[in-house]
Amino acid sequence: MDNTDILTERVRKYIKKQGLVSAGNEILLAVSGGPDSVCMLYIMHKLSSEMGFSLRLAHLNHGLRGEESERDAAYVAELADNLGLPLCQQKISVKAYQDEHHLSTEEAAREMRYAFLCRTAAEHGAAAVAVGHTIDDNIETVMLHLVRGSGTRGLQGLRPVVGRDIAGAGCLRVIRPLLSLSRAETQSYCREAGLSPVQDATNQSTEPLRNRIRLEVLPMLRAINPAFEETILRTAFIAGEEMALLDEVTSQMKAELVIRQDNVLMIEKIEMQRLHPALKRNLLRQMMEELLGGLKDIEARHIESIVQTLDKPAGRRIDLPYKLVFQVDYEHYLLGWGIDALCPYPPCEGEYSLTIGKETVIDGWVVKTEILPSPVGLDLSESTLVAYLDMDKAGSNLIVRTRTEGDQFQPLGMEEAKSLKEFMIDNKIPRSWRARVPLLISGKKILWLVGYRIGQSAKIDEKTRWVLRVEFNLLG
Repeated sequence: MDNTDILTERVRKYIKKQGLVSAGNEILLAVSGGPDSVCMLYIMHKLSSEMGFSLRLAHLNHGLRGEESERDAAYVAELADNLGLPLCQQKISVKAYQDEHHLSTEEAAREMRYAFLCRTAAEHGAAAVAVGHTIDDNIETVMLHLVRGSGTRGLQGLRPVVGRDIAGAGCLRVIRPLLSLSRAETQSYCREAGLSPVQDATNQSTEPLRNRIRLEVLPMLRAINPAFEETILRTAFIAGEEMALLDEVTSQMKAELVIRQDNVLMIEKIEMQRLHPALKRNLLRQMMEELLGGLKDIEARHIESIVQTLDKPAGRRIDLPYKLVFQVDYEHYLLGWGIDALCPYPPCEGEYSLTIGKETVIDGWVVKTEILPSPVGLDLSESTLVAYLDMDKAGSNLIVRTRTEGDQFQPLGMEEAKSLKEFMIDNKIPRSWRARVPLLISGKKILWLVGYRIGQSAKIDEKTRWVLRVEFNLLG
C-alpha cells in the first residue's frame, strides 16, 4: 500500500466515523485547483464507488487575480473532464459586492463563494458541499478566533460537518473530509499521484490576518513548543465535545423559555436570572443566531456586553451589529428589531386618584397601596415596580398620571431637582416609552417615577413612623 492509498484509507475512516456521507448522496466538491482541493477530489473520486455516493464539481472564478484566475478555472475544467465528472462554474465580480456591502476582499469572496455553492447544491439536489480544509486550517482557525476574541466556542475550530445559513440563498450542509490530513500530506499526495495543482501567489502575502498567523505566528510557536499543534487540536476536540453538550441543553431551554413576536425574541427576566452564566451566554448566542441566520461579526464582547446589562433597570439597551438591539424591560429581556414598538407600558391618559389601603385599576395597571407600621426589616429593593415611601411625607392625596411639560423631579440622593425629561434621557429610557411611564404625584412633587427611582421628598429615614407601600402590576 503506497502513501496515496494510506491517506485515502484515513479519509475513508474519517468520513465513516463522522457520518459525513451516506450511500446515494450526491456531493458537491468545492475545487479551487490548489493542493488541498485537488487531493480531496481524487480521494473522494476513489471512494465514491466504494461508498456509493456521486460527485459534482463546483468552481467559482472570483476574477481577483487576472490571468491566474482564468488559469485556475481552466485547470479545474481539465480535472473534471479527465475524471468524467460534471462541473458547475461561474465567474463573478467580487469588487462590486465588496463595495456594496463594505467588506474586506477576503470576506466578500468568502460570502459570494458560499452563496454560489449553496445555490448550486440546491439546484442539483446535492446532500452536502465538501471543502478541502485540513488540520492546518483547523489550527489557523483556532488561533484566528483567539485573536479576534470569539470565546470558548472559537476554541473548537473547524467541525467535520456544519450547517450554514447563507443570506438570500438558504441553508447549506458543509462537510470537511480532509480534517484528518495535514497540508503537507495533501501536497505529498498530489506529488505521488503525479498531479500538478495550481499555486495561489496571494497565499504568501502577510496582509490577510490568517496568512500572517500561518506565515509568522505559527512558526514562532513551533520554535517555542514543537508539539503545540497537538495541544491546539486536543483543546479544539475537548471544546467541541463540551460545546455540543452545552448546545443541546441550551436548545431545550430556548424552546421552553424564549417567545418570538415578529422580529423580537423575549425571555422572562426571572427565568434568565436563574440560569448559570454559561447557559445565559449560550442562550443569547442561539437567540442572535436565530435572528441573524448566523454569527458573522458577533464576537464574545457583544455577548458579554449583554450579560453585563442583565441587572440594569428597564429601558437600558445595547446596539449590536446589523442594527440588532438588546433591551431590558420590566418583566422581559428583548432582542431583535423594532423593539421600541413593544413598549411594556400600556397607554395611560388622564389623572387617577389612589385610595390608600385599596386596589385601584387604571389604564392597564392595578395599583395596590398599604400602610406598614415600621421600615425595620423591609426589603426596600424588592422590585422595580414596588416603592416604599415615608407616609407622613407622601401624604394621602396621591395621584397617578404620566409626564407633562415642565415636570421637575428630584431623584433620591440628589440635592436639587432636574427636569423630568433630562432624567429620562440620562437614564436611557427609550423615547417611545417616556409618555407612558406612570408618575406617583403628591401635590406638585413626583414621589416616584414608576420602575426607576423614588423622589428625595418622600424617602424613608430614621424618623419615619409609617411606611407607604405602593405596588404597580400590569393588568392581566
